[in-house]
Amino acid sequence: MSKKKNIIIENVTVIDAGAKGKSVAKAPDGRVIFITNALPGDVVDVQTTKKKSAYYEGFATKFHERSALRVTPVCSHFGYCGGCKWQDMNYENQLYYKQKEVENNLVRLGRIAIPEVSAIIGSEEIYHYRNKMEFSFSDMRWLTPDEIQRADTIEDRNALGFHIAGAWDKILDIDQCYLQADPSNAIRLEIKRFALANNMPFYSPRQQTGLLRSMMIRISSTGEIMLVIQFFSADKKINLLLDHIGDIFPEITSLQYCINNKGNDAIYDQEIICYKGRDCIYEEMEGLRFKINAKSFYQTNSKQAHKLYEVTRNFAGLTGNELVYDLYTGTGTIAQFVAKKAKKVVGVEAVPEAIADAKDNARANGIENAVFYVGDMKNVFNDDFIKANGIPDVVITDPPRDGMHKDVVTQLLQIAAPTIVYVSCNSATQARDLALLDELYEVVKVQPVDMFPQTYHVENVVLLKKREKK
Repeated sequence: MSKKKNIIIENVTVIDAGAKGKSVAKAPDGRVIFITNALPGDVVDVQTTKKKSAYYEGFATKFHERSALRVTPVCSHFGYCGGCKWQDMNYENQLYYKQKEVENNLVRLGRIAIPEVSAIIGSEEIYHYRNKMEFSFSDMRWLTPDEIQRADTIEDRNALGFHIAGAWDKILDIDQCYLQADPSNAIRLEIKRFALANNMPFYSPRQQTGLLRSMMIRISSTGEIMLVIQFFSADKKINLLLDHIGDIFPEITSLQYCINNKGNDAIYDQEIICYKGRDCIYEEMEGLRFKINAKSFYQTNSKQAHKLYEVTRNFAGLTGNELVYDLYTGTGTIAQFVAKKAKKVVGVEAVPEAIADAKDNARANGIENAVFYVGDMKNVFNDDFIKANGIPDVVITDPPRDGMHKDVVTQLLQIAAPTIVYVSCNSATQARDLALLDELYEVVKVQPVDMFPQTYHVENVVLLKKREKK
């Protein structure tokens, strides 16, 4: 092999699927190769892009043999769009490798004893399962390798679609997306068509100019639709577009917009203006109604969220007499889902709007045994908080991808609740936290749940029980 940093390694057999959707192979020198665009069973030539003492990173440039796991992707954008990295792998094997990742993370990263991991709960719907999608506008769309060769002849560079991974200013124009049900595609395409016909400038992230910036579509399990369009500046054409979309799609329940001239697209600090209909839509689960506004967090796969929460509630083993803490409660969905089987539920969340929603939802659902607090978890979840609310019988924790702050873990060890149910969207950081809890808790059950078919992401629920004193 060449001594150059980036080399080509020929006739490599892919042997496994690794973290973040990358496949795994072995180089002749014994190093691991992480490959971005291959599947287990492929035999490929690899162009390396990074070389470290223990591994290479790269991508397949030639396929000598195709894996038996392969299926034909349904999306014409597959390979360029980063949203569905496993769309070329059959779903049965997607589930296999997701479960394997959970097992590997808990054992290898956590270095703790775990029971046999329960079979992953797959999704009945492997397409059109997302209730929320966000799309971005750009006046300089990303070009495919073929288009780059004739870039000078391409006049229309406007795009409405997804960010290209690793290129913050590049947007892939999307014709059809298979992640969200109709009329999602129809609404997006009509907005783009109308904007072009009426000379509405698309946003330039580099120059920070233009009018149309981003859009979000939510479609609830009840069939209600929310559309939020983000504009860079005020313009008389805003009303023109909103009136048109409202007329063409009268089924839109909530039509909203905001003016955002910041350097980023985040809307959480922006004023959202309701143009037509309600300022919210509603989700339903087991007779509970949840108010969803433009800034609300709600699990993006409604049907699988129900299964996830069922696992969580079952793991909690509630009899009606327990005090339950729901850490990182969000809009209080889990808290309210378990409240009818608990004596009292205490939810904590850092986002004020989420707690406001949680309180509104609890009130609307007639739930009187749930209370909610707002604040940074590592600061709020302290000795005074425990003294005021009592030592819990059960702690449910559902932190963000980074896992729990070390101070939160320390407090959990100090209060020593008999049962902890840990819900995670990142089994790697979950494994780290479980290792810290291992001195006092043992893992009793592990249940992965697939929330995002066609991707490498997986949720995992772990039941921990306080160890008996010897």
